[in-house]
Amino acid sequence: MITRIITGIVGIALAVYVINFGEWLFSAVVLLLAMIAWHEFFKAFRNVNMDLAYFFGMLALFFMVGCAWLGNGEESMAVITAMTLFVLAKAVLWHQDFSVEQACISIAGIVYVGVAFSHLILLRFMGTNVIASPVGDLSQGCALLWIAFVGTWASDTFAFFTGSFCGRHKLCPEISPNKTIEGFAGGMAGTVLVTVGFGVLFSFDMLGMLLLGILIALAATVGDLVESSIKRYTGIKDSGSLIPGHGGVLDRFDSIMFTVPLVYYYVQIFNILG
Repeated sequence: MITRIITGIVGIALAVYVINFGEWLFSAVVLLLAMIAWHEFFKAFRNVNMDLAYFFGMLALFFMVGCAWLGNGEESMAVITAMTLFVLAKAVLWHQDFSVEQACISIAGIVYVGVAFSHLILLRFMGTNVIASPVGDLSQGCALLWIAFVGTWASDTFAFFTGSFCGRHKLCPEISPNKTIEGFAGGMAGTVLVTVGFGVLFSFDMLGMLLLGILIALAATVGDLVESSIKRYTGIKDSGSLIPGHGGVLDRFDSIMFTVPLVYYYVQIFNILG
């Protein structure tokens, strides 16, 4: 637990610097994390004797994150299309060593990782407005990214402590035996408190922030369960050991990979910025 807490404090300090500094450093870190996440995904399926399209994945992630940095959706779609066709073609040309099942799981993994991490960049650099707050001025994208991050962390933290003390009814025992309905409710309450608090801090629409908090808690739980199902299918405990006390990148970012795209599109659909 001490290792987990120390790592968390160091991680938050680094996140503050990288997110607030932004620009090329943020994008470079996102690219590195995406490639590590794909490596972990690849290793997980190797545990069940399934080799995925590793180098196709690395190349596709490089271009997907690069397209997000450039802000060109058409180029991103071109990369995803080309990657899909190349991986499927590999299942034909090298069918003795690379099956259709391997191709489909490769495509799913590349899209799962690439699209999620690309949205970290899309959200961070969303808009050019500067938001004034009691803690200083932040760019619109930076403020929204912090809402996604802190809201997700609140969901995980409140769910953990509520479930530990009050958990009685299992939420999804076949995939994650430790999750409880009470923990989920506590996580949702904590997330709503955090998002509404951000709404007050940044003068955003309160009703919109309340609904966003509910949706973040839902998305964070689904993201966690998706990664749990992958680990259960491949028979691993953690996706990696890069982050002491927290496992791998997929272990740490599983919920973020769902909540960041949610916040990105939610803000575009609903005018919550005040």
